[in-house]
Amino acid sequence: MTVGAEGLLSSDHSKRVAARLREELARRRMSRERLAAEAKISLSTLEKALTGQRPFTLATTIRLEQALGMDLRPAAAEAPVRAGGGADLAPEWLGSYARAAVRRLEGDYLTLRPSFQDAGTVYAYRTVIGWEAASSSLVFHESDRMDGAFTQRGHVSFPSQSGHVYLVTNEEGQYRLIVLSRPTIAGEMYGLLSTLKVGLGSNLTPASAPIAFIPLNKTPDAVFGRVGPGQPRYAAYRAHIDRILGQAYAQFVVD
Repeated sequence: MTVGAEGLLSSDHSKRVAARLREELARRRMSRERLAAEAKISLSTLEKALTGQRPFTLATTIRLEQALGMDLRPAAAEAPVRAGGGADLAPEWLGSYARAAVRRLEGDYLTLRPSFQDAGTVYAYRTVIGWEAASSSLVFHESDRMDGAFTQRGHVSFPSQSGHVYLVTNEEGQYRLIVLSRPTIAGEMYGLLSTLKVGLGSNLTPASAPIAFIPLNKTPDAVFGRVGPGQPRYAAYRAHIDRILGQAYAQFVVD
């Protein structure tokens, strides 16, 4: 695949991506408006690329692939080959991990953190971690969130130096970061979320909270949304969150 200096796909490859997108939209009976919203791109950008008014950019194509959960580019160009590695080796900026070394991280997770709105309540949703051939790395995406507008997608970094797992979202320079422990024997990962909390009006405030990732295959009766005291699963959910600070998976340092 040829990419220009401004990140534009070649005319030939852009036409192939447009054709695959139109086919997929028809197959899924999905509107262009919905796809643009889920890929977090403007409808105008999508329309112009689909009608051939301008080529797709590599960044836009990757966003569309993440939204659809599929590869849109030719298989031969899904990932660059690097010295000493290949299509199953993540780029250096994500830790240069091999796919075989991170297979245990792939899967669906029940994600738990304290609610930012209701004190004493646990907020639960789903996070899926999987390998993306297009970027030759693990990626994650969230779902089953009550606040769907804040659903996150991003890359997974796993550097050997720290031994921790990093879930990184970068939306036009705005970052959100989750730092997790290596999986326990049960596959659980515990750590901290650093993000922006919606305050009064349109104010955004930096905020951190403990966060737990529990394999969904270990919690077949999982409940999503805000779960408060007295509700089913609350005690189990609360125990996971309390474990994070209680067993020093993370610390809050206040001087």
